[in-house]
Amino acid sequence: MSAGDAAERREQLVSLYKEVSSCTKCPLYETRTKAVFGAGNADADLMFVGEAPGAEEDRQGLPFVGRAGQLLNQMLEEIGLSREDVFICNVLKSRPPNNRDPLPAEIAACEPYLWEQVRLIEPRVVCTLGNFATKLLTGSQTGITRVHGTPQTHQLGGRTVFILPIFHPAAALRTPAVKEQLRADFATLPALLERALPAPMPSAEELAEAQAGPAVEEPPPPADQLGFFGESAG
Repeated sequence: MSAGDAAERREQLVSLYKEVSSCTKCPLYETRTKAVFGAGNADADLMFVGEAPGAEEDRQGLPFVGRAGQLLNQMLEEIGLSREDVFICNVLKSRPPNNRDPLPAEIAACEPYLWEQVRLIEPRVVCTLGNFATKLLTGSQTGITRVHGTPQTHQLGGRTVFILPIFHPAAALRTPAVKEQLRADFATLPALLERALPAPMPSAEELAEAQAGPAVEEPPPPADQLGFFGESAG
């Protein structure tokens, strides 16, 4: 990625931030204090996606700044990373009242912002934190207990990325066994970040072409076609 491209991506990310900050696409804008766009390194190889902002995040306009965020910071430090090395955001950019589950219309309003963040930041690995983000980004209803710690390959924001589902830090705060599992899954991240990304997944058009078989070849031109110098070749 050239410096020019990186600068252009940052400009687009700033424009997206401004759009999210003033978004009124769902009723949550009426009850939020601040939209929570996300924070961190705009060129991060590693991106974390949670569910939605909580009370402290809504107040500060920053993601994962409460107790769950402190645990996330600790886990990052244990593998030699910091918040400045990664990008952290949520599926929803506005806090649902009383931290209730997101509604389908709220997800639909916010989804394009998330895909655009992935496209502009260009991560290699996206960690989904907890059930909600995992089910949305993997497109599967399989719960986090079954899929955590196992990398998957998906198309997100037009990019092929590794998705690593892991437990939400908030769940780890409540249950010591979950915290140890979260730590073990975090320990796999350095090696995953070094893995070569698989080839881009074929598009729907490419799959349709492959199923249709090889294209029919055009018949050879007649022998009396004009030659190179404009004279009859026959």
